[in-house]
Amino acid sequence: MTLYLCGVMAEMTDVFRTLSGSSTGEFKDRGSKFIAYAWPVRDEAEALEHLEQLRKEHFKARHHCFAWRIGLSGDRFRANDDGEPSGTAGRPILGQIDSFGLTDIVVIVVRYFGGTLLGASGLIHAYREAAAEALRAALIEEKLVLDHFRLQFDYALMPDVMNAVKKFDLSVLHQEFGDDGVLEIGIRQSETADKLLKMKASVWKVSTDEAAGLDWPPGMKVSAL
Repeated sequence: MTLYLCGVMAEMTDVFRTLSGSSTGEFKDRGSKFIAYAWPVRDEAEALEHLEQLRKEHFKARHHCFAWRIGLSGDRFRANDDGEPSGTAGRPILGQIDSFGLTDIVVIVVRYFGGTLLGASGLIHAYREAAAEALRAALIEEKLVLDHFRLQFDYALMPDVMNAVKKFDLSVLHQEFGDDGVLEIGIRQSETADKLLKMKASVWKVSTDEAAGLDWPPGMKVSAL
């Protein structure tokens, strides 16, 4: 599995690691309590929704520090110290996200001040450990990046199309049957070209070499979504 290195991913891949659900963790130091919350998210707006909800829930807390990383390229991320000394909260949280090799995730650490200043090193340690506790408690799963396509076909082709979808283990995301048949399918990104060619060959009932020089059969349209 590809991990994040120095804030970017080591290489592109069509498999990524994220959380299968929410998790929490807690760290205490000299009276201060650091409560970490982690969620899988699809975009920045969803991450901000979780942040706003925690601000309301923990309105007496002094800080609501957070970090998120979204997408495979590694360039969609944010780290925020929310009033803590620069670099002592958001970056340590982001560092744990990267250490676990995760993306499409937000981690928010709520701090209740205990009356004793912890210093920069103490804060870095506290936010890092709180985030790590939440991620250690999380269920982590691997997900595939899928390319999505729309298959539209005459009913005369339906047995061949459905057989190909099953034979090549394509994910059916949506289907509808009106004047003609429509399937929305997902194909693992690294296998897209190969499986589309094999499906075309299967529907045509020819070899893949022959299918490479052919369009889709009459009565069938395939378009990317």
